[in-house]
Amino acid sequence: MNMMPRPSSLLLLAALVPLAMMLQPADLEAQTTQPSKGNAQAVRRPLAQEREKDRMNAWTVGLAGGLLEGAPIRLAAEMARVVDDGENLHLLPIVTRGATENLNSLLYLRGIDTAIINSDALEEYKIQVPQIRTRIAYLLNLFPSELHIFVRPEIASLQDLAGKKVNFNTQGTAAAYSGPLIFSRLGVEVEKTFIPHQLALEQMRKGEMAAVVFITSKPVDAFVRGRWDAGFKFLPVQYDSKFEDYYLPATLETNEYPNLIKQGERVSTIAVPTALVAFNWPPRSNRYQRIARFVDYLFSRIDRLQAPGFDPKWKSINLAATVPGLTRFQAAQEWLDRKARSAQAPP
Repeated sequence: MNMMPRPSSLLLLAALVPLAMMLQPADLEAQTTQPSKGNAQAVRRPLAQEREKDRMNAWTVGLAGGLLEGAPIRLAAEMARVVDDGENLHLLPIVTRGATENLNSLLYLRGIDTAIINSDALEEYKIQVPQIRTRIAYLLNLFPSELHIFVRPEIASLQDLAGKKVNFNTQGTAAAYSGPLIFSRLGVEVEKTFIPHQLALEQMRKGEMAAVVFITSKPVDAFVRGRWDAGFKFLPVQYDSKFEDYYLPATLETNEYPNLIKQGERVSTIAVPTALVAFNWPPRSNRYQRIARFVDYLFSRIDRLQAPGFDPKWKSINLAATVPGLTRFQAAQEWLDRKARSAQAPP
């Protein structure tokens, strides 16, 4: 038989419930303010991880390098090897959609402080980013990429290409971006194709393609090693005022292409500078300080990059060379100024 609680027991229970409720927050607070040894270690562990993350990121510089098969990403990887200084400086080369896309990465992707671009990539941003020339500054003019317009025997001038098939290599390459832009400035409308140059050269041999446009550092292996029938040649492009904003004058020489250029002759053309640029961070910002340290390491160790084992392009690099259309990053200019003053100082 169940026993009913006595009235006195109910009164005692009613009195104890509020007391228990009052004590519970105190107990919970004690757990929060006085954690056990195990809980204290768990709290310290995330803090230590955060400090390690901050330490690793403090002097890391992101560099948009370009396509995996291109020259820019190779130069980026070599720079990373030479300037590496553990936690004091870590250059992080990043594979992207190509040098012509790297400016977009520099403007909008998190963690990108520097990029390797073609100088005429600025043209695409003149309308959507009117202040582009103040937001981007160059550190170094890396190397020129010469324009090669290679044509079939029946093509005698640029105007002969009007309406004909001309290949500009695959999308993401310098030729695919700069080539059509240059042809637009030349006022020559062609049927543009964007297939691998190896395929386009075979189509040229069969008469299915009128020309191929290479924009890369000379000499180009396909023209040095390739065997071409008489009449295949490079067309000249004269450097004038319509190219002064982004381009430089250049020539193709006999010693570079002995099978295509006669002894003593040269073919005038233009070159697209490939430049190492940076976002123009305010001088007192942490991101600016990272780039300034990167500049100091890179410029001070440029002789290491010019030694055997690195890309031959480093040997022709002049730290003082300018880039059309851009101003130099302040820390880079200051480094050059200090170097000039040091050279002029009496021994």
